[in-house]
Amino acid sequence: MPSDFMLLELFRLDATMACAAALGVCLLILWTRPWHGSFSMDDVIGVQKMHAAPTPRIGGVAIAFGVLVGFAASSQDLAASEKRHILSTIILAGIPAFVFGLLEDLTKRVSVRARLLATMASGLLGWGITGVSVSAVAIPGIDWLLGFTAVSVLFTAFAVGGMANAVNIIDGFNGLAAGAVLIMLGAFGLVARSVDDIPLAFSCLVLAGAVLGFLLVNWPLGKIFLGDGGAYFLGFALAWISVLLPHRNPTISPWTSLLILAYPVLEVVFSYLRRVRRNSHPGQPDRMHLHHLLHTRVARKLLPELPQRLQNGLTSSMIWALIAVPSGLAILTAARPRWALVAMGLSAVMYGALYRRLARFRW
Repeated sequence: MPSDFMLLELFRLDATMACAAALGVCLLILWTRPWHGSFSMDDVIGVQKMHAAPTPRIGGVAIAFGVLVGFAASSQDLAASEKRHILSTIILAGIPAFVFGLLEDLTKRVSVRARLLATMASGLLGWGITGVSVSAVAIPGIDWLLGFTAVSVLFTAFAVGGMANAVNIIDGFNGLAAGAVLIMLGAFGLVARSVDDIPLAFSCLVLAGAVLGFLLVNWPLGKIFLGDGGAYFLGFALAWISVLLPHRNPTISPWTSLLILAYPVLEVVFSYLRRVRRNSHPGQPDRMHLHHLLHTRVARKLLPELPQRLQNGLTSSMIWALIAVPSGLAILTAARPRWALVAMGLSAVMYGALYRRLARFRW
C-alpha cells in the first residue's frame, strides 16, 4: 500500500455518488417488480441455478447507472480530465457487452456466440477510442508478434472477451461475482496508486463504488442478481483496466494484471480443460465449478441448518478469501515482475490442488 495513502481517499464524492445511485436503482428495481417481473426475473430451473425463488437479474442496469452518475459527479477541472477519459472509454466501449448481456437477461434468446462477439467488440472499441492495446506480455516471441498492430488488437479483443465471459462464469452465488470484482478493483486501484497513477486509481474507485451499491442488495440474501449485462460490463471494465495498468506504467508487469485476475482466468481455463476431457462442449454449463464444489461439500456440510440463501452467501465469502490471496500477492509483487510470475504459478497450483481435493476427495 502506498506510504502516503489516506482512508479519506475512499470517500470521494464521485465514488460515493456512484454507490448511492447503484443502491437506489437496485431498490427501485425491487419495488417495481410487478411491472417488469414477467421478463426480468431469473427462473429457478437450470443447471447452474442455485436460488430458491425467481429473482430480478437486471442488476447490471444499476451498476451501469451508478458508473454514469459517478462520471457525471467527477470534478470537471483539468487535473481530473484523465480520469474522465478513462471512465468515458469504459462507458462507451462497454456498451456492446452491456447491451447484448442485458438483451439476454430480458429475452433469454441471445446466443453465446453473439454475446462473445459483443464483448470482443467492446475490446475493439476501446482500442478505437484510445489506440491502446496489449503490446507486450513479457514472453519472448509472443511480444514480437504483438509488435504487429493487427495481432495486438485481435489479442486484446480476445482477452477482453474472455475476461467478460469469465466474470459471467463465476456469477453463481449471492455476491460472488460482485464481491470478486470489488476485490480485484481494489487491487488494481492500490497498485495504480502505488505508482502515482491517480487517474486510474480513482477510476477504479468510481467503478468500485457502483459495485458496492449493488452488493449491498445482492449479498447475502440475493434480492437482485447481476445478470449477463452486469457481468459482461464489469468483466470488460476489469479487462480494460488490466490493459491500461502496464500500458500507462511501464514499471508494472502484465503479470501483475494477470495475477489480480487469477481466479476468473483459472476458472475459465480449468473449466475448458475439464469439459474437453469429458468430450462435452466448452460452453456447456455444469455444476462442477470450484464455487459449486465449495457450496455442496463445505458450506452445506459446515452449516446444514442455515437457510439456502445464507449458505449461498457463505460460499461467496469463501471464494472472496481465495481471490484475496493472488490480489494481495499482486500488490506485494507489483515492483517485482519475476515474483509476480512465480505468484501466478503458485495461485494456479493452489487452485488445482483445492479443486482436486473437493472433486476427488484427495490432494
